[in-house]
Amino acid sequence: MGLFNFLRNVGRKDIAEVKETEAADLAAANARKAGLLEDILVSSGLNVENLSVDFDDATVTLYGQTDSLEDKEKLILIAGNVEGVGAVDDRISVVTPPQSTFHEVQSGESLSKIAKKYYGDPMKYMTIFEANQPMLSDPDKIFVGQKLRIPNV
Repeated sequence: MGLFNFLRNVGRKDIAEVKETEAADLAAANARKAGLLEDILVSSGLNVENLSVDFDDATVTLYGQTDSLEDKEKLILIAGNVEGVGAVDDRISVVTPPQSTFHEVQSGESLSKIAKKYYGDPMKYMTIFEANQPMLSDPDKIFVGQKLRIPNV
């Protein structure tokens, strides 16, 4: 459980188009953004029960239960890598949490360079790629500021 910060102006554009001026008030706009984020998370195919999403002033709060830390971390990363989200407040509980870490992509990095840093072997880039699906669709499509899950192997 914790608060994870993200770059607010990068990532998927799903909720960035919902402006407060389009809704009757700020609460309605926040509810619409929360609903869009919940749809994104549900459509990811990750195993999460009792998923609930709140959105307030660029902070997303995620509630629910999952069987793995991997799914929990992916849900956090999917929500955080949406444009307009500046932080994710994690309230998802996990039954049995394994160990892993997060990495913020820096300029000039590739999954191979990141794999060399964490595993000493650039050919293990697919381990990182697979750990970040469905957020990543291609190992060559990462961006500066994006946060990735690095599993322990």
